[in-house]
Amino acid sequence: MAESKELEQIVERAVAQVLDRHLPKLQAEIVERVLAALPAGSSQTAPAAGDGTSIHPNLVQAVAAIHTGITQKEILRALLDASSGSADRVALFVVKAGAATGWQGRGFGNDESLKDFALDMTASPVAHAYQNRAATPANIAEMDGRFVERFGGPANEQILILPLVLKEKIAALLYADGGAEGVLDAPSLEILVMATSAWLEVASLRKQTQKEITDSALSYERPAPVPVQTVSSFADPFAGHAPKHVAPKAPEPEPAAEVVEVAQAGAGGAAASPAAAADPFAGLSPEDADTHRKAQRFARLLVDEIKLYNQAKVAEGRRHKDLYDRLKDDIEKSRATYQKRYGSTAAASGDYFQKEVVRSLAEDDLGVMGANFHL
Repeated sequence: MAESKELEQIVERAVAQVLDRHLPKLQAEIVERVLAALPAGSSQTAPAAGDGTSIHPNLVQAVAAIHTGITQKEILRALLDASSGSADRVALFVVKAGAATGWQGRGFGNDESLKDFALDMTASPVAHAYQNRAATPANIAEMDGRFVERFGGPANEQILILPLVLKEKIAALLYADGGAEGVLDAPSLEILVMATSAWLEVASLRKQTQKEITDSALSYERPAPVPVQTVSSFADPFAGHAPKHVAPKAPEPEPAAEVVEVAQAGAGGAAASPAAAADPFAGLSPEDADTHRKAQRFARLLVDEIKLYNQAKVAEGRRHKDLYDRLKDDIEKSRATYQKRYGSTAAASGDYFQKEVVRSLAEDDLGVMGANFHL
């Protein structure tokens, strides 16, 4: 047991060193990709008060500040801090079970004043942002009446609701307005929310990758059958947050206090199903079974990486049913990487990369891959 613990610590240190060396490059690439999503001709000059049409001069620094966050708490706090440079008042509402609950704010006099405030999801701008996954400008008169009564409104009456999307789901809503000064830089706020979403996924994948590598190393010490994972392994940073007005359970102090895998959070869980708990590799030798499991994990990591860096293409490909054509280069490069590692092993017959492409990218709908994709 002591030797296994020591081995785990060595692997964790090695993984952390490798990831730390690559994080600066990854941060820079995310900044470039986010800025590339700006409309053509966007200015790099500072906006006039209430203008909302140009890019804040410190936008890159603001995105970099978000990327210094390691934990979900740090990342979300950095988002609020950075957003306060583009709006006088900002507040983050965590969405859980179809309800939005206040977490923290900036510019309201007290950062904790929004905590546990139940936002009316039927209010026009909130409902539009949530249902359409789009930044929604509106007049304060269209907002939740209780919100206006408690926190007041901006001098120019203009507000903005922005959805924070994680794993193609709305995880939070960012409220912003110009307060007394009327400063509301909508394009910059959109970029900051996009950068935060991307970085939260990076943080999740980083934690998942470290766990995968550690598990792989420890498997040589204590091999054990692993049940087939039948749901997404994406770590939901808001899974621990249960709004007071939704369920009568003890409130969670922070929306991102602890990462909990979706597979463990679902009612009944995979472990509750005898079929899911059965080991599909029970008839293989321990060595071959271990190779199959590692191949499955490696395929998931490769496809997760494709999704992370091509979110817009994935959404468009599913919509137009030509996903393979849009992602062909990325898919084939990752396929070559997978084949190089597992194409000549006992796991070759499993074809796990191809299966993961259909399961994860196409969400088990082969039709969205397009006519040029072949099994």
